[in-house]
Amino acid sequence: MMDCPESVRTVDDLRTYIHETLCAKENLLTDQFRMRETELMRGGRPCGLQFCLHGPRSVRLGAIWATDQNVVYFYDTRGERYLKVRLKRRIFSDAA
Repeated sequence: MMDCPESVRTVDDLRTYIHETLCAKENLLTDQFRMRETELMRGGRPCGLQFCLHGPRSVRLGAIWATDQNVVYFYDTRGERYLKVRLKRRIFSDAA
């Protein structure tokens, strides 16, 4: 389990960290619910990734990784931000 942002070094690590954090919010089993991601664009250039996890009974959780700030914003089932995490290491990806 990847429970701290200090261990995030790659985009795959980031995906795992976000998935586990979202599942923990609603006590969901990580192996039972998949997460999808969408590239975010600003001015025709990639600026981040949006993550969405659909759980049971229409539960929907989300997170956004803003690549320019290297910050992940987590959103609960009501769409309200409940956590903001600044990553210690810069992660480079196609969305950076």
